[in-house]
Amino acid sequence: QVQLVESGGGLVQPGESLRLSCAASGIIFSEFVVGWYRHSPGKQREFVASIKTTGTLNYADSVQGRFTISRVNAENTVFLQMNNLKPEDTAVYYCTVGNYVSTSYYPHIWGQGTQVTVSS
Repeated sequence: QVQLVESGGGLVQPGESLRLSCAASGIIFSEFVVGWYRHSPGKQREFVASIKTTGTLNYADSVQGRFTISRVNAENTVFLQMNNLKPEDTAVYYCTVGNYVSTSYYPHIWGQGTQVTVSS
């Protein structure tokens, strides 16, 4: 049984940083595409970032230059380093496992999510 567990969310002020973690069981992250999504009330779920098996990284335009996705194979964990956070980054962040079709990422397995709130 595959399980993805996110952690690291919280309440921060604009301009501050957070690092989200996603730990996996029942699956080896380095063998799959891993991505982060986020969902804010009243908005559609939004792709944030992904890391392919090759190590290729992809980011949404809204987070490019501020967020960094990484993978530590020995820990079977994927991280999302979020810097210079803005109020519009407030959302529940989900770790996912999926695949790419052309340039589009399709998540198939979801974690339970972790809340990130950016507010002064």
